[in-house]
Amino acid sequence: MKVVSEVMSVHVHVLGSDDTVESAARLMLREDIGSVPVHEGGKLVGMLTDRDIVVRGIAAGHGSSTPIRELMSAGVKYCYQTDTVEAVARNMGELGVRRLPVVDADKRLVGFVSLANIASAENAGATDSLLEGVAQPH
Repeated sequence: MKVVSEVMSVHVHVLGSDDTVESAARLMLREDIGSVPVHEGGKLVGMLTDRDIVVRGIAAGHGSSTPIRELMSAGVKYCYQTDTVEAVARNMGELGVRRLPVVDADKRLVGFVSLANIASAENAGATDSLLEGVAQPH
């Protein structure tokens, strides 16, 4: 069975909670990503998505200089790099998320796992579990 460290993306962009919405949006545009982990003093404290920027930011009247801590989702869900792909896919499906930060035993951010990473693991059961949770109509 494959573990997450075998399929995760290791090139992860991180922003500080004091960074602005504009800097987050520019990073997302430049790197073609839809979410970014947020840290304070090296500790993972939240996630910011492009949807957060639109719904919690723009739609609520926040400007581009708003600190991302005001828009991010706190209570970050994550997985360990030693978790099996199948277990992580099942967990992601239950949570209804398409991506998760990956941490080591000391809970330091070491990567990111996404739907595409799970699919690349060539584990049909894992992919099916994940898709059942995240591909539901609204």
